[in-house]
Amino acid sequence: MFQWTEKSAQALKNGGIIAPDERLPWPQTGIMGVQHVIAMFGSTILAPILMGFDPNIAVLMSGIGTLIFFLITGGKVPSYLGSSFAFIAVVVAATGYAGPGINANIGLALGGIIACGLAYTIIGLVVHAIGTAWIERLMPPVVTGAIVAVIGLNLAAIPVKNMASNNFEAWMQALTFVCVALVAVFTRGMVQRLLILIGLIVATLSYMVLTNGLGLGKPVDFTGIANAAWFGMPSFTAPVFDSKAMLLIAPVAIILVAENLGHIKAVTAMTGRNIDQYMGRAFIGDGVATMVSGSAGGTGVTTYAENIGVMAATRIYSTAIFLVAAVVAMLLGFSPKFGEVIRAIPVPVMGGVSIVVFGLIAVAGAKIWVDNKVDFSQNKNLIVAAITLILGTGDFTLHFGDFAMAGIGTATFGAILLYALLNRKSA
Repeated sequence: MFQWTEKSAQALKNGGIIAPDERLPWPQTGIMGVQHVIAMFGSTILAPILMGFDPNIAVLMSGIGTLIFFLITGGKVPSYLGSSFAFIAVVVAATGYAGPGINANIGLALGGIIACGLAYTIIGLVVHAIGTAWIERLMPPVVTGAIVAVIGLNLAAIPVKNMASNNFEAWMQALTFVCVALVAVFTRGMVQRLLILIGLIVATLSYMVLTNGLGLGKPVDFTGIANAAWFGMPSFTAPVFDSKAMLLIAPVAIILVAENLGHIKAVTAMTGRNIDQYMGRAFIGDGVATMVSGSAGGTGVTTYAENIGVMAATRIYSTAIFLVAAVVAMLLGFSPKFGEVIRAIPVPVMGGVSIVVFGLIAVAGAKIWVDNKVDFSQNKNLIVAAITLILGTGDFTLHFGDFAMAGIGTATFGAILLYALLNRKSA
């Protein structure tokens, strides 16, 4: 029986490691919430653009989805829901999208996304009823650690290959991640906890001095910001339920389960709290949020590894931060001016921040191995981790008719199936 009304009051704490059931004073909680919005923004904007979705809708629905997740998990699981990259390949295949601009067949994708969310919710109900033992047998720490690490490594090419078009911009990426690193190591207190936000601001100001001031690169254009309205209604889109598109997109639910499981395992390892007991609720929350997002024109959503990376760096795991982040994202979804502000952030600066965050994700996967004392002297563990990392990082792709499984998908299923095969000896 669900206990959605379970109390989630949080103890006030002013410093140190902040547990999920604790919180900082509200002003600091608010600032940290903004940092989590910024951490997820690059991917939550990039994913819909690659599929031809409206980024403003994606941000709005990520906020609504995070709020749904918070309510269904009783405020016990510190996670942000953002646009899932697992949908990109199947959405492009189902809609025939060739880009750029708005996807003319977005309705077909939305119907498939809703079907995926429904399948995901059903899996969550099963997990809530009978537990996660069957999932954990399929995905022990060596598997989940590899999957989490692969998520970060698979995304590495995005900032490195696609977010710097010349030597100057590559140097600006380097300046950005150095700024974040300096804040992380040589500052203390709240400034250190805001390492992503402070590093981004310092790097952006430096970029403006070098480009707008000294003319060394493409200057920041403020025209869009000046002309945009402060508030405006986004353009919602209705789903179209086509069986072929639904069958193509719905299996992504399996990838989301593995991804979410890995994320929650990472958070459990970082916090030292038994968050695994809320796994069923987390799956249900993510599934319902995906259905709601798809019904309004948004992308499928998932727990976000970028925000796990921020938690790993700041050691602040309070779920109150994600409640604030959800509200902020919802408000920003109705602001065309904010969208223009984000578009004005230099791409190389966003790339430099992404390098840091994606790297933190990969390290979070390794932390699962360390915390669970995975024995790599056992060949089955060594082989599973080795092959999984290369499949995901190299974006290994398999085709099943019209369905293409690439990168994270092949690494996820490959890790699960390979471990099951190799573990038969000790079964």
